[in-house]
Amino acid sequence: MKGIVEERAVVLGEYIIENKATVRSAAKKFGISKSTVHKDVAQRLKKIDPQLQKKVQVVLDYNKSQRHIRGGIATKMKYKKFDG
Repeated sequence: MKGIVEERAVVLGEYIIENKATVRSAAKKFGISKSTVHKDVAQRLKKIDPQLQKKVQVVLDYNKSQRHIRGGIATKMKYKKFDG
Protein backbone atom coordinates (compact mmCIF):
# COMPACT_ATOMS: atom_id res chain seq x y z
CA MET A 1 0.00 0.00 0.00
CA LYS A 2 2.03 2.85 -1.29
CA GLY A 3 0.59 6.25 -2.00
CA ILE A 4 -0.46 9.17 0.12
CA VAL A 5 1.71 9.05 3.22
CA GLU A 6 -0.78 10.65 5.61
CA GLU A 7 -3.56 8.29 4.54
CA ARG A 8 -1.24 5.30 4.90
CA ALA A 9 -0.27 6.39 8.43
CA VAL A 10 -3.92 6.54 9.51
CA VAL A 11 -4.75 3.18 7.90
CA LEU A 12 -1.73 1.57 9.57
CA GLY A 13 -2.69 3.03 12.93
CA GLU A 14 -6.24 1.74 12.67
CA TYR A 15 -5.01 -1.69 11.55
CA ILE A 16 -2.59 -1.97 14.47
CA ILE A 17 -5.29 -1.03 16.98
CA GLU A 18 -8.00 -3.29 15.53
CA ASN A 19 -5.75 -6.33 15.23
CA LYS A 20 -3.34 -5.63 18.12
CA ALA A 21 -0.74 -6.08 15.41
CA THR A 22 3.00 -5.84 15.74
CA VAL A 23 5.05 -3.53 13.55
CA ARG A 24 6.40 -6.59 11.76
CA SER A 25 2.96 -8.05 11.00
CA ALA A 26 1.62 -4.68 9.84
CA ALA A 27 4.63 -4.27 7.54
CA LYS A 28 4.05 -7.70 6.06
CA LYS A 29 0.31 -7.08 5.61
CA PHE A 30 0.82 -3.77 3.76
CA GLY A 31 3.99 -4.75 1.89
CA ILE A 32 6.21 -2.05 3.37
CA SER A 33 9.26 -2.07 5.61
CA LYS A 34 9.15 -2.16 9.40
CA SER A 35 10.96 1.17 9.55
CA THR A 36 8.29 2.75 7.34
CA VAL A 37 5.52 1.42 9.59
CA HIS A 38 7.32 2.69 12.67
CA LYS A 39 7.93 6.12 11.17
CA ASP A 40 4.32 6.39 10.00
CA VAL A 41 2.75 5.49 13.34
CA ALA A 42 5.30 7.15 15.61
CA GLN A 43 6.12 10.41 13.84
CA ARG A 44 3.66 11.14 11.06
CA LEU A 45 0.57 9.99 12.92
CA LYS A 46 1.47 12.24 15.86
CA LYS A 47 1.08 15.27 13.59
CA ILE A 48 -2.04 14.00 11.80
CA ASP A 49 -4.08 12.47 14.65
CA PRO A 50 -2.45 12.61 18.10
CA GLN A 51 -5.26 10.69 19.80
CA LEU A 52 -4.99 7.80 17.35
CA GLN A 53 -1.22 7.81 17.78
CA LYS A 54 -1.59 7.47 21.56
CA LYS A 55 -3.85 4.43 21.11
CA VAL A 56 -1.36 2.89 18.68
CA GLN A 57 1.47 3.55 21.13
CA VAL A 58 -0.37 1.60 23.84
CA VAL A 59 -0.55 -1.45 21.55
CA LEU A 60 3.10 -1.09 20.48
CA ASP A 61 4.25 -0.73 24.09
CA TYR A 62 2.36 -3.88 25.04
CA ASN A 63 3.88 -5.77 22.11
CA LYS A 64 7.33 -4.57 23.11
CA SER A 65 6.80 -5.76 26.68
CA GLN A 66 5.86 -9.21 25.38
CA ARG A 67 8.66 -9.51 22.83
CA HIS A 68 11.04 -11.51 25.00
CA ILE A 69 8.30 -14.03 25.78
CA ARG A 70 7.41 -14.52 22.11
CA GLY A 71 11.08 -14.96 21.27
CA GLY A 72 11.46 -17.63 23.93
CA ILE A 73 8.43 -19.52 22.64
CA ALA A 74 9.70 -19.35 19.06
CA THR A 75 13.10 -20.69 20.12
CA LYS A 76 11.48 -23.48 22.11
CA MET A 77 9.38 -24.51 19.11
CA LYS A 78 12.42 -24.38 16.82
CA TYR A 79 14.41 -26.82 18.97
CA LYS A 80 11.38 -29.00 19.63
CA LYS A 81 11.34 -29.77 15.89
CA PHE A 82 14.89 -31.09 16.09
CA ASP A 83 14.19 -33.37 19.07
CA GLY A 84 11.48 -34.99 17.18
